[in-house]
Amino acid sequence: MEILSVLVLVLSFIFFLGIGVPVAWSLGLSSMFTLMVTVASMPAITTVAQRMGTGLDSFSLLAIPFFILAGELMNRGGIANRLINFAKALTGRLPGGLLHVNVIAAMLMGAIAGSAVAAASSMGGILGKRMEKEGYPKELGAAVNITSSTTGLIIPPSNVLIVYSLASGGVSIAALFVAGYLPGLLVGLLLMITAAVMVKIKKLPAGEASTFKHLLSTFWKAIPSLFLLVVVIGGIIGGVFTATEASAIAVVYSLALSMIYREIGVKDLPAVLLKSAETTAVVMLLIATSMAMSWVMSSEEIPQSISNSLLSLSDNIFVILIMINVLLLFVGIFMDMTPAVLIFTPIFLPVVTSLGIDPVHFGIMMVLNLCIGLCTPPVGSVLFIGVGIAQTTIQKVIKPLLPFFFAMILALALIMIFPEISLWLPRVFGL
Repeated sequence: MEILSVLVLVLSFIFFLGIGVPVAWSLGLSSMFTLMVTVASMPAITTVAQRMGTGLDSFSLLAIPFFILAGELMNRGGIANRLINFAKALTGRLPGGLLHVNVIAAMLMGAIAGSAVAAASSMGGILGKRMEKEGYPKELGAAVNITSSTTGLIIPPSNVLIVYSLASGGVSIAALFVAGYLPGLLVGLLLMITAAVMVKIKKLPAGEASTFKHLLSTFWKAIPSLFLLVVVIGGIIGGVFTATEASAIAVVYSLALSMIYREIGVKDLPAVLLKSAETTAVVMLLIATSMAMSWVMSSEEIPQSISNSLLSLSDNIFVILIMINVLLLFVGIFMDMTPAVLIFTPIFLPVVTSLGIDPVHFGIMMVLNLCIGLCTPPVGSVLFIGVGIAQTTIQKVIKPLLPFFFAMILALALIMIFPEISLWLPRVFGL
């Protein structure tokens, strides 16, 4: 019966995805059919619906719509331009200056907005044409934009880390947020090194020299945007407010700043709210159906079976981690990030914790792993946005993307081998 449940779950999910059913509905339908293996149809339908409702009954999840709204306000509120100007001043005459600008600005934008999509759309829209004018291949610029945008899902505030906290059964959001800084900076650094190598090979132009006065000027203009990080993360770490309360503060601050910059007026708010509501609805439906599937898997004891199978293969920590990471890399190619975190966290977390791996470290590693999937076809949302904004094709972008994929995989390997990259800062702050 247990094997039958696994087969029904996997095959029905693949079938629904294969015929074009959206991921959220595929998750819900495959959960329902799996439950029908052991119970009657009406109780199965009722149970899945109930679990979808209870899955969303979490105070922590309120942070997600607020951070989405804050990100949308920042994206339209002139904040991205100021961050790009500051990043451009920082890079100076580095070879391939605009590529480095893209990486640094995406890290800053992602750190403030917590969204890879917001970073990819804003950076691509502003820097894309400028790169072309200065002689950068369109596809290389798109590759840098696509991969660097994912750093915002590791550097806090990150909606995906909030989702992981929920799926893990209560890992501290504050600890996860602080743990994301060094891994996010490591990914950005490796992407910049890769970009520098590509620039040398292709003999692309260097950046423009920046005077100290210009650097100070751009920094001064970017301070109000950067201060949001101090308010949000500082308040959470200091215990002044929770992550959910911080998300609401981020909305108020972003709205006030956008209006001060005169980039958003009262007439623009309905469009901003509607876009945020659409994004929130998609994310919440994914969370609801993913939570239903997680409950079904738990009731059928599927995680325990997979856990026992993995542990029977080896008791070596690195062997288990390599197997899990390879599986997640494969999963990330075909599944969106939010359901992947919700489905596979309850499966793999008991395995790694039984081997003594810190849940915070595993969460950062898992999120970084799945970030790579956002840049790969066939369901990589950031890939499609980056390609669309650059007005090119996936086929043309894949080749320049490969070196940056390897850079992200190298970062993942370093974080897996050296847990202190993730855990040092949380320990410093006593989290």
